[in-house]
Amino acid sequence: MSTEPPKPPLVSAIIVSYNVKDYLLESLRALYSSTDIPVEAIVVDNASRDGSLEAVREEFPQAKLHRMKKNVGFGRANNVGLEMAEGRFALLLNPDVMVAPDCVGKLADFLLVRPDVGGVGPRLLRPDGTQDLAARRAFPTPAIAFYRVSGLSRVFPKSARFGRYNMGHQPVNKPHEIDAGTAACLMVRRAAIEQVGFFDPAYFMYGEDLDLCFRLKQGGWKIFYLPTAEAIHVKGASSRQETNRMLYEFHSAMWTFHHKHFADDMPAFGNGLVWAAIWSRWAVLTGWANLTKNPNVSP
Repeated sequence: MSTEPPKPPLVSAIIVSYNVKDYLLESLRALYSSTDIPVEAIVVDNASRDGSLEAVREEFPQAKLHRMKKNVGFGRANNVGLEMAEGRFALLLNPDVMVAPDCVGKLADFLLVRPDVGGVGPRLLRPDGTQDLAARRAFPTPAIAFYRVSGLSRVFPKSARFGRYNMGHQPVNKPHEIDAGTAACLMVRRAAIEQVGFFDPAYFMYGEDLDLCFRLKQGGWKIFYLPTAEAIHVKGASSRQETNRMLYEFHSAMWTFHHKHFADDMPAFGNGLVWAAIWSRWAVLTGWANLTKNPNVSP
């Protein structure tokens, strides 16, 4: 009597974790509480020192685990998880994100009925109920990046020009196409990312999701925001542990993204201005964080 091999899961959830054991366990509890679809969970630990993997192994023996020898960064660790994943869709999930019970199923259903879509993200809410603006973004062209760092996007958040980075001109309660979601919670089609490539290891932390979505768009895929699917994002659980490193990596990613995708179309003088603006901003924020001893300074 022959037995058929088990079917691969529809969704593989990949969580990269670094010294956030309690958040990680809460995220997995929410994931496994999904009532509508079975999920393969993969945890890639970036050399945590808080017993994260041991705790996961004890509470969730069904999860796939991989321990990195050192912190190799968010993108590289996700690539390890993607290599391990068997699902048709991959849910990129931060350990400080708790999905609603029907979130995973709604994202998967959307990809099933929209074969032209390479990635879809949910509405992300902060613990206080406010919107996490990173859930729907435009690509930071030099102009859009200027509107953001100059503060114009905050003054005119619903402007199609000045507030475009966080798409404040689009209704937050309706599904719509976006340039990029956030890898804090983004479901991507395996076939799509195999076409365009996994995360670029040039980004240590920040920017790698923008880069991936940029390449998906170049490859002919669409990215969507689906507000009927929801998740809670604490945000910054890992990065707040090392504020100076976080600020440096964020601004380094800004320059990497610009240099990779826009620099060839700009004169040297224009690229010099972008470089100066990015690193001047880094210097100001880092100086303020150190002066005030504030670990919550956000880029």
